[in-house]
Amino acid sequence: MRTIDAYQNGGIIEADTASLLSRVLWITTAGFLFTALGAWLAPAALPGVSIMLVFLVNLGLIFAINATRRSPALSLTLFYAFTTLMGVEIGPLLGYYLHLPGGVTVVFNAALTTALGMATMAIIAQFARFNYRKVGAIATMALLGLILVGVIAMFVHFLQPGVYAWLTLAIFSVLILVDFMRLKDGGAGATPVQLALSIYLDALNIFLALLQIFGGRRRDDRWS
Repeated sequence: MRTIDAYQNGGIIEADTASLLSRVLWITTAGFLFTALGAWLAPAALPGVSIMLVFLVNLGLIFAINATRRSPALSLTLFYAFTTLMGVEIGPLLGYYLHLPGGVTVVFNAALTTALGMATMAIIAQFARFNYRKVGAIATMALLGLILVGVIAMFVHFLQPGVYAWLTLAIFSVLILVDFMRLKDGGAGATPVQLALSIYLDALNIFLALLQIFGGRRRDDRWS
């Protein structure tokens, strides 16, 4: 009887994890559709003040999404508002790459590679066995260090953009693996919207890093 109960409980846990994964991926996918809409609606160029305003609003929305975790409907609405505004924020950048020679291919390849990378990390997370919390903390510290280096590099040019993009890609690849492992662990106390937000931010930063890497190669080929 204990064996049967254990098997049944294990089946319930697996079903709950699969259900959570499905919900999170649907929310994330819808978020990227809203991002595409926001990018399509975004003007070709945004004044510096407008970019800063959108950035601050998005930052506030991240805090608001986490603060409203007890109200799933409101949290989800704020998430979709955030992803739409993220589309507005990155819209001019996407427009820049799309107008490069072969730019449509660059954007498509970056998006496809991001999607394949997410699928790969989701599969790896099902079999990985390590302390993902500790790895996530290390990766977060590395990200904070990279942000600090990026700010310094704005004034003292010592870091090539391509190197920064590769470091960004490496860190967020680890973070998205950690998030999928947290999801496998039942969310570790996070709501589906919070999990979707975390995975969305990981994937978006991976996409932007790949965009810079592939776009840089395109520019190098153009001038070689």
